[in-house]
Amino acid sequence: MILVTGGNGLVGRHLNDILPEALYISSKDYDLIDRYQTDVMLDFYKPNTVINLAAKVGGILDNMNNPVQYLEENTLINTNLLRSCHNHNVDKVISMGSTCMYPDVLDEYPMKEESIFDGSPPMENFAYAMSKRVMATQIDSYVKEHNKNWSYLIPCNLYGEYDKYEEHHSHFVSALIKKIYEAKNGVEIWGTGKPLRQFMYAEDLARVIKYIIENNIKGNFNVAPNYVHSIEEITKIGLKACGKDNLEIHYDNTKPDGQYRKDVDSSKLMSVLKDFEFTSLEEGIRRVYDNFSQRHN
Repeated sequence: MILVTGGNGLVGRHLNDILPEALYISSKDYDLIDRYQTDVMLDFYKPNTVINLAAKVGGILDNMNNPVQYLEENTLINTNLLRSCHNHNVDKVISMGSTCMYPDVLDEYPMKEESIFDGSPPMENFAYAMSKRVMATQIDSYVKEHNKNWSYLIPCNLYGEYDKYEEHHSHFVSALIKKIYEAKNGVEIWGTGKPLRQFMYAEDLARVIKYIIENNIKGNFNVAPNYVHSIEEITKIGLKACGKDNLEIHYDNTKPDGQYRKDVDSSKLMSVLKDFEFTSLEEGIRRVYDNFSQRHN
């Protein structure tokens, strides 16, 4: 049996669409910050595979204002779940990392899996990044000491129909879609628009997870399409996809840019995936915008 934590989140709901036979658990069912509740959950369901999508996530501003919450809650979730999976002899565990785990600055881009610990992560989400580094170290340690078939994926920035759209809690593309929908004269974006980013349609990550489970793929992988765009370019692509490329872009230079560059190399993953194609940014944004528009008309 496959158990998915964080089942009501962005990736969890997309995964539910294509892997409905799994059991999806949310924080309303069990609080994974609590060790006892985590043990009760695994003791009751007795899964042989756990996909850990549970995490406290948010935008740059929320990360900067609440570092203790991001560090403690995510570390507790991962520690409790991994310990309980070990004690309950769970065969396979897949956890989610984040590209913010990588150093703020590297000599070589795109970033490869072996460079995670080659420098300090970006300060604007340092606490969240460190919680993910701890998670990666925990999984690698369980694999080394107990020969576990456990691993983690490091996806690039995500967006999708099930995302949050509130400015302080959403991912960039989802916040952008809401701004485009509500815009009359122009769209404001934070910072200079110069930072470089990869964005992935969340359904694509769900398809990768499903493939890894069905084919028992082992190893830790970056997950991202092979294109990189500046925030300004992504905004223009979004405006075009939403049919509003006549709108002007305004830059709020009082807000942080975030890490300048954090694109990852997913060639290791693509070497084991067969004929996998990522959804184009324009097509993905168009789907999410159409869905958002239908729900708000």
